[in-house]
Amino acid sequence: MKLKENIFTKPETAATRDGFGTGLVEAGERDVNVVALSADLTESTRVEAFKKKFPERFVEVGVAEQNLAALASGFAAYGKVPFMTSYASFNPGRNNEQIRTTISLNQANVKVCGMHAGVSVGPDGATHQALEDIALMRVQPNMTVINPCDAEEARKATLAAAAFVGPVYLRFGREKTAVMTTSETPFEIGKANVLWKSEAPAVAIFATGSLVYNALSAAKILEGKGIQASVVNIHTIKPLDREAIVREAHAAGAVVTVEEHQIAGGLGSAIAEVLAAECPVPIEFIGMHDEFGQSGTPDELIKHYKMDAESIVAAAEKVMQRKKI
Repeated sequence: MKLKENIFTKPETAATRDGFGTGLVEAGERDVNVVALSADLTESTRVEAFKKKFPERFVEVGVAEQNLAALASGFAAYGKVPFMTSYASFNPGRNNEQIRTTISLNQANVKVCGMHAGVSVGPDGATHQALEDIALMRVQPNMTVINPCDAEEARKATLAAAAFVGPVYLRFGREKTAVMTTSETPFEIGKANVLWKSEAPAVAIFATGSLVYNALSAAKILEGKGIQASVVNIHTIKPLDREAIVREAHAAGAVVTVEEHQIAGGLGSAIAEVLAAECPVPIEFIGMHDEFGQSGTPDELIKHYKMDAESIVAAAEKVMQRKKI
C-alpha cells in the first residue's frame, strides 16, 4: 500500500476537517445537487470555501441542530445531496433522534458531518470532545459510518460519500495530524487498507481515524524489537470489511484495536463482534474506557488516555502473551 515518504521523520500535517473542506468544494463542482448546511460553524467545519463558491447552495441554519437534520432530510427528498455540518458533540450528539427518524429510517440521502471529534479537540474539554458519535451512528440501520485517517483520505471520503446513495456519517478532527496517504492510495467505502504488512505477523492492529499514524509508529517500534505486525486502516466502520478483518486476525492470532472513541460501541466493539462469530482470538482495546475527556493539549490527552504509540506497543505485547496461554 503506497504511503507518503518520510512519515516517521518529517510528516506533513493537516486536519481531517481541512480535507473535508477541499473535498466538499470538489463534490460541488462535480454535482450541482450537492448542498451544504451549517449550524453556525462555517469556519470551524470548513464549509466556508463551499459557501463562497456556491452561495446559492449554502444554508445557514443557526444554532439549531435538530432543525439541521430535518432540513437536510427535506433537501434529500427533493433530489439534493445535503452535507449537514456541526461539531460531532452536537451533530449527531444533540440531534440523534432527528437523524434516526428523518434520515436513517427514511434512507434519506443525507451526509452527516461531525467535526472536532475525539479528545484531540484539546482545551475545549469534555463537553466538546465527542467520544460516543461512532456508537450512535453505527447502531442506526441504513447508516454508513466513515472515519478517515488523514486529510487526503478525508477528501476522498467526502467525494465518495457525495457519490454514494444513502445516509452517511463522516467523522473529522480539529487538530493537524500526520498525512500518511497519497492521491494514489486507494479509497473505497467498505474496503479496509492494509498499510503495514509483515510476512509472519504476530499481531494485527486495526486502527481508525488519525490514530492510524500511532498504529504505524507502534508497528515500527515493534519491528525494532523483532516483532512483526500488520496495521489495517479501518476507515469504514460500517459496513466493516469482514473479509479483511478475519484474514488478518487469523494470520496473526492476536488483535489490537485502536480508536479515539469509547471502546463501548465503537471500532473495538465492531471488530470483537466479527471475530467472536468468525475467528475468536485474544483482543486488546486502545481507546476511551468508559470515561469522559478533559482539557489539555491534544498530545497530552492522547498520551494520558494511553492512545499513543508506546501504549499500542504495550497492548500488542500483552495480547501476544495471551495468545500463548
